[in-house]
Amino acid sequence: MTLEIPGFTSRRVQVADGVALHAAVGGAGDPVVLLHGFPQTHLCWRRVAPALAADHTVIVPDLRGYGASDKPAASGPDTYSKRTMAADVVALAAALGFERFAVAGHDRGAHVAMRAGLDHADRVSHVALLDVLPTPDMWDVLHGADAAVAFHLYLMAQPPGLPEAMIAGAADSFFAFFLDAWTVPGAPAPFDAEVRAAYLRACREAVPSIVADYRASAGIDLEHDRADRDAGRRLAMPVTVVQQDWGAVLGYDAAQLWRPWAADLEHRTTRAGHFMAETAPGEVEAALRALLAR
Repeated sequence: MTLEIPGFTSRRVQVADGVALHAAVGGAGDPVVLLHGFPQTHLCWRRVAPALAADHTVIVPDLRGYGASDKPAASGPDTYSKRTMAADVVALAAALGFERFAVAGHDRGAHVAMRAGLDHADRVSHVALLDVLPTPDMWDVLHGADAAVAFHLYLMAQPPGLPEAMIAGAADSFFAFFLDAWTVPGAPAPFDAEVRAAYLRACREAVPSIVADYRASAGIDLEHDRADRDAGRRLAMPVTVVQQDWGAVLGYDAAQLWRPWAADLEHRTTRAGHFMAETAPGEVEAALRALLAR
């Protein structure tokens, strides 16, 4: 049985040549697009989206390469670049009748949301980024033994072949590792058995495209973001960043890393863990509503 967000309607929307996204749509009012992270699907927003739908049209897609969305073979570095995936999101909103929208992204979805704000400033009104750093800064702060926490970034950055084979050979164990490791110790599980199984099934069926998405972050996405940073490009709209206090562990000031990227930035830290939309939906909803009011 396919799980969906209660009260939302499932849509399949063509966004590019040969690529359609699965999206759950609900509510009415100014549009907000919610983008999921790894190793999840649009279901990660199931506790936030219905609350926002009380007064917004809420669009919750599976990203290209994930969940029930299409998973084109990576014919080149652009196939899963965040620039391409952001264009998917803009096309999705337009196909649903919205030329301008707010976007919130978690984890991988946050990188897509950031690129949407940079490349489509005329289409994106507000940007929320949950538990990421800008791609160049992410690579810059990972060094020494502390970088072991991000071993998957280095694995999936390798040339095609070995990462896909290794992960596919133990897919459930690989993806379950992150579902467990990124959960706050001692806190209630952020997802029940049915949602956990749905995440594992979706990832198991998408190993090549997930690896291609991550590989892009070590290649073309890094090139795009470094070029923007060097040119002084910034997110021009109101931006909220919500993340765990990684800096206390890895020795950097996360808010300071974000300031060069956004002219109007609110930076918040949370104790809700990585899966914050599932563990602390009220906190995330409040942060998004505060952003949308700016």
